[in-house]
Amino acid sequence: MNLHLFIPSLFWSDSSLPEIYQDLPLPSLETLLSKSRVAHGSTNDIYTWLCTAFHIEKQHDWPVAPITQHLDAVESKLEYPRSDYWLRADPVHLRIEQNHIMLADRHIFQLTHDEALQFTDAINQLLVNDNITVFPFHPYRWYICLPEPPDLYTHTLNTASCKNINNLMPTGKASINWHKIINEVQMLLHDHPLNQQREARDQLAINSLWLWGGGKLPQTSRSLYTTIWTNNDFVRALGKWSSLQYKQLPGDASLLLQAADSENHFVYLDELLNDDKYNNAYSWRDKLLQLERLWFTPLHTALKNKQITSLKISSINENGSHDFFAKPSSLRKFWSTIKPLSFYADKK
Repeated sequence: MNLHLFIPSLFWSDSSLPEIYQDLPLPSLETLLSKSRVAHGSTNDIYTWLCTAFHIEKQHDWPVAPITQHLDAVESKLEYPRSDYWLRADPVHLRIEQNHIMLADRHIFQLTHDEALQFTDAINQLLVNDNITVFPFHPYRWYICLPEPPDLYTHTLNTASCKNINNLMPTGKASINWHKIINEVQMLLHDHPLNQQREARDQLAINSLWLWGGGKLPQTSRSLYTTIWTNNDFVRALGKWSSLQYKQLPGDASLLLQAADSENHFVYLDELLNDDKYNNAYSWRDKLLQLERLWFTPLHTALKNKQITSLKISSINENGSHDFFAKPSSLRKFWSTIKPLSFYADKK
């Protein structure tokens, strides 16, 4: 079995907080990393990393929208026009702080299917003369279809989340018109009764859309993997587009090893991502300890027992990417001393 684990935010992004690694007993993880061959990269966005890993070529943007639309449209059972070009227009919360604007995504607010329908109905009435329709195929994933690709370059929602978006707005020849459209939508949402109800319940208002991930569905797929294990919808959509076998992520590595065959497996573990993004250090530490117990310890044992032929652990955060490569023989490198997790955190 060849196993590739992708674990965003395995290393804490804020390098000014080195004490976050103190008193974290991670013997299995630290052994696996210390005995591995390591490579560093500059990629710091999840969607960029995943598209590259699945050999998807960048268009104006990384074409996330048509890939997730391929999955969401079927599951939503909503009618929609056939279109070559899809653009994500996801609901977000914007907050003004001093001289900048911060964006929060779905991970800190809840939105029901009925609320998504109410919001998009109002938006579509506003934009009817622009021939723009927003499709809420998923409560947190909204879409716009266009007859032709616009000259628009965007940043992924992951890049913008919990960030000052002043320098992350769409660019390109079509951006002026789209900025105008988004401003109109923001004014509509500001006064929308549903947002007044949300605020009365101490819920965050949905006060803007984030445009990103536009493109046409890639025509060919090429992957080294035979099976994908994930609870993440985009990775699941990648599997559907690639015609790969998809399985729901089990609770621990032991269950995966029992169920897996001898082929090439991709495992996506994103428990740490949003704690890193939203600076929840205590939760990040607790979840890393859970990963040590449920995943890294069984994987270390399986590699030692040659149940795993090759193990690759990949991670990214705001500072870049890491890839660790190990085989059973790697564990016999007696000259490779065990290094703490903090040793790799600042490596670029």
